[in-house]
Amino acid sequence: MTSPHQHRISRRARAALAVSVAAGVAAPLALAATPAAAATPAVACTSAKAGLAAKLSKDIAAALKGRTPAVSVGLYDRTTRTTCTLRPDTKYDSASVVKATVLATLLWDHKKTNKYLTSRETGLATAMITKSDNNATTALWKQLGVTKVKGFLKAAGMTHTVPGSGGYWGLTQITVRDEQRLLALLTAKNSVLSDNSRAYELGLMKKVVSSQRWGTPAGAPSGTTVQVKNGWLQRSTHGWRVHSIGAFKGKGHDYTITVLTQDNRTMTDGVNTIQAVARVIHRDLNTTTALKATVATPAVPREVAPPVPRS
Repeated sequence: MTSPHQHRISRRARAALAVSVAAGVAAPLALAATPAAAATPAVACTSAKAGLAAKLSKDIAAALKGRTPAVSVGLYDRTTRTTCTLRPDTKYDSASVVKATVLATLLWDHKKTNKYLTSRETGLATAMITKSDNNATTALWKQLGVTKVKGFLKAAGMTHTVPGSGGYWGLTQITVRDEQRLLALLTAKNSVLSDNSRAYELGLMKKVVSSQRWGTPAGAPSGTTVQVKNGWLQRSTHGWRVHSIGAFKGKGHDYTITVLTQDNRTMTDGVNTIQAVARVIHRDLNTTTALKATVATPAVPREVAPPVPRS
């Protein structure tokens, strides 16, 4: 959640502190997520399509074999009624993935009062989602307040998500189960978000800058509509948190993928783990479809970060 420039300045000796402060998430280490169990449990899959659940379970497990970071996975495909989960309730520091929730909260709040977004809010929302701009997120987080964020989470049924305290939105605790719930609300008609709100947020997720379109889109079939939001954050505990949520539609499928990771030695390790999982999911769901060219792993995705606050 920090800029490449800040990485060069901090070096390894100051990396954990500098990154967490720059990202607006410096907080007591006690807020860090509880580590997942060392042993990787079996990937639980169900499907209305014969043989697909077993194949996905086996292939996701194979993609994770030998990878040491803690990983949680969620998949749901409406077309084949396929669901896969791995550690769905393990909590992680959200990093920038929470920005999708921030925008959903803003849209939900405006729906209740029958208001349109202002030009200021539109500008902030666009920067927050398409560029992962931290300043824009902080402005909207302060405008909404934790009470409204909690109100949205309750309305959305995201019962395991806990907003970061003290303004540290990047330390919001999230789970795969709740991120998949958010994606479900964004991709299907419901009473929480209006159709216009859903289309607006997915439209911004579709326009995320190219340097941040890594993660769950890796291996998506050519011609598929891709909507993504990623997050990354390094702290002194659990190393790099690297996450990706995505919604995909096309080639006869309509599915969502969430992959959350922590304890990565480097950011690249986290990206590689997410993309290994994403590729087998896209492949198994689209076995007869030509795949896109491999999504390259970026050295450091660009993200606009706020100035380092004074202590």
